[in-house]
Formats: sequence, structure tokens, C-alpha cells
Amino acid sequence: MFSARRRGVARLAAATLVSGLVAAGTIAIAGPAMADEISTGGAAATLSTSVVEGGDIAIEVRGETDTVRGGLFNLEVKGGGSLKAYCIDLFTGTKVGTSYKEVGWDESTLHNNKNAGKIRWILQHSYPEVNDLAALASKANAKSLTNDDAAAATQAAIWHFSDNVKTAPKDADANALTEYLVAEAEKAPDQEEPKASLSVSPTSIGGKAGGRLGPAKVTTNAAAGVTKVSLSADAPQGVKVVDKAGKAITSVSNGDELYLDVPAGTGDGSAKVNLQSTTKVSIGRVFASTTEKRRQTLILAGSSDSTVTAQIDATWAKQGAVPAVDFKENCAKGGVDITVSNKGDEDWTFELKGQTYKIAPGASETITVPVAEDEAYKFTITGPNEFEKVIEGVLDCKTATPGPKPSETPSGTPSPSETPATGGTTGSTGSTTGGGDLAETGGSSATPMIAGVAVALVVVGGGAVFFLRKKKAAGH
Repeated sequence: MFSARRRGVARLAAATLVSGLVAAGTIAIAGPAMADEISTGGAAATLSTSVVEGGDIAIEVRGETDTVRGGLFNLEVKGGGSLKAYCIDLFTGTKVGTSYKEVGWDESTLHNNKNAGKIRWILQHSYPEVNDLAALASKANAKSLTNDDAAAATQAAIWHFSDNVKTAPKDADANALTEYLVAEAEKAPDQEEPKASLSVSPTSIGGKAGGRLGPAKVTTNAAAGVTKVSLSADAPQGVKVVDKAGKAITSVSNGDELYLDVPAGTGDGSAKVNLQSTTKVSIGRVFASTTEKRRQTLILAGSSDSTVTAQIDATWAKQGAVPAVDFKENCAKGGVDITVSNKGDEDWTFELKGQTYKIAPGASETITVPVAEDEAYKFTITGPNEFEKVIEGVLDCKTATPGPKPSETPSGTPSPSETPATGGTTGSTGSTTGGGDLAETGGSSATPMIAGVAVALVVVGGGAVFFLRKKKAAGH
């Protein structure tokens, strides 16, 4: 059990600097969303509400303890549906309106976290997946639990494994649940990574007219046959999606392979194959932000029926090179794997980051482009017949760690657009009142004030509390 300790003005100044994310040079401003190509498929969502259920949690770092508010976030799925998620990146902020995408563990801060399976065990055995609070309280030897207690306890247990910190909810019953969850997760068999709600590989296919392009394999947790398949409106007449037997299809199931049938005589061109279904996203799926400025990584704790999508780019030509480009972030290598192939009958030559590559007919090559952690990247690959593939995103593979102590923190004056309105408060749902374009983070439950500065900090959610960020690998 930890107790929060009051510190001097210097410490509070550091809290102001980072909890509000308003100091010059450390501002976390929402950037524009990346292009649709950043994901092979799945759920895309927007953070609609900060902590809706949760409570105060003591976090011990460097022998010092501070209090943050942590618990469940709400995400609204584009196309329909809602998600509940916890934070797995404590010292990074987020804000309402941030766009998120579903990704695999190997593309996230969990890629080298040996405790990832323990986090999923907690999600499967605690709130909100388990909503019998009386049963949870009994298992944890707690007197009773509210929704807020259970959410705070679950978040604290998750941070123990995701960020390698000592955590303790301030409520005694909530703390009992945290201790129970951590102890049981340590003993339980590690849980495997959950299946994607919907993905397809590769996301780019090519070939000659008069044949079939593909295959592309579908992975989904949706019920058999409910994933609908359609062609973009600009697809030429006669082009159709078929299965491996050549039969036209309008739906697919997990493990199916699909092809694009392009009749002989069809002029050089391209089309998109769209896949869509409604399903519950599996607990334990990771959601990474798609803004140019990094936001905290979230992990799914509950899902309603939600719309999930995937897309395949298809290109064909009668003769010459026919490029296809697929890509995936590779956290283990610290970069982006770009797989290029040539389905035509002539060499394809292109440039990537100042280097020239030549892909022979029928050949394929994977190029790993190094990208710095938290760096926004954008590559454009071009080819014949006006082929162009834009690859962009932001590499987010490591959890943040607390940065310099107050004496080491830079100084700066917030600009007006980044300063919260005087007297702003955190409501019972964790939403911000009083205006201001702040990143939403966990923060001191006391809402610290700096002497002589007429600004009340508004800090909500779970992450990026009061320490300047400094990168470190998850689980270490």
C-alpha cells in the first residue's frame, strides 16, 4: 500500500509541465489522422470519453509516489459500435478525439513484453468482462466493490505488467482486487494473443488481365460467411471477386482465400476490394493512435457489435511491370517492412529513401526501412500506369518512462491555445470542463495549483501523469 506525499513547488511545477502537456517543447498536440493505408484491417475508432469508470491510483516511481486517476476509456467505432479499453502506456498522454486503429501485439508496445499474456488474463478475469462485483470482491477478500473500484483496480494491475511500476488504488477494497489480480496472473498460464477482428494479407495484389489476381487470405473472428465482399465503384465491368475455384463470391469466412478475376481484354487499371463485417472485437486486442503525435496505447476490455473493415488494392496491365506493395510495422527491427512484388513481364525499378531497387518479373522482396521510435514516416512508391502507393504512420513500439526530475525539466510558457481555462475541473466521468486543448492524461487527484499562476490543471484519463517522457522498451 502506498501513500501519496506532497512535495514542494518544484515538484508541482513538474506536474504542471507534464500533466497539462503545456510547456514549450513538450506539447502533445493532436496531428492529422494518417491515411487509410496504415492498417491491414480491423476496427478503427475514436476516443469519445476519457475515464468513465475508475478511481485514484498511487504510482511509485524513483522512490516517490503520486496519485493518478485510472480506469476505463470509451471508444466509438467508425461505422458503428463501441469499445471499452484500459491504458497500457502510463507515461504517455491522450485526448478525446484521438483516432485509433486495431493492431497486433507485434506492432505495439506489447511486442517484447513477456507479461502480455498476463495482461490478457487480467482482462478476461476482471471488470468489465466479469461484472459480478460481489463474486470479484469475494475472490479478492474485499468488503465490496463498485464499478469505479473494479475499473481502478483492473487498471492498476495492468500497469503493473505493462509499465513495470508499483501501483495501488487508494480505495482499500480496490487495492485488494489489484493485489488478487496480480498474484493470480503471475500463477496463471499466459494467454495467447487474440485473433484480429478482420484482416487480410496481402493488402496489395497485381497481375495481367485474363487471369486471376491473388490470393489474399482473410483472418477474422466474425461468424462464418458474414464478412461481406464488394468491389469499388470504379471497377471495370466484368471484374469480379472469386474463390480459389473461380466462383464469384460476395462473402468470406476466416481462412478463406479470395482472388480478383480480370477478364481478357480489360484495359490496364486498378480496383479496390472492400471487406466489412459486424463482430465483437476480441478482448486483448491493442489499439494504437493514428495521429502524427504519439498518444497512449490502449488495450481492449470489452466490445459491442462493431463494424470492422479491410481493403485490398488490385492492379493489372496487359504488359510491362505490374507492381504490388504491402507493408507492416516491425517493432522487433525498429522499422517498417515493405514487401514489393512484380506480377508483370518486365523489370520494375523504383526509388525508396534515396535508394534504387529493381524487381524482376515474378520476383518479390521485403525491405525493412529503419524508423525512429515515435517518428512519423511517409514513403511514396511509384510505378508504371500511374501506380502510386503511399505508406505512412507513426512507429509506436515502446512504452514511455518517467523523464528528468524537476531540477532537470525545461522551462517554458504555454501559449494561449494550449492553456486550460481558469477553474477547469474534472467531472465525475473524467471529462474536462472549462475548455482548453489539453492532452488527456492521468494526474493528481488533488489538481495541483502553482502559486502565482491562475490556472487549474485539468487532468483526466490514465497515462502521462506528472513525469516528462523518456523512452524504454515495454516490460523492461
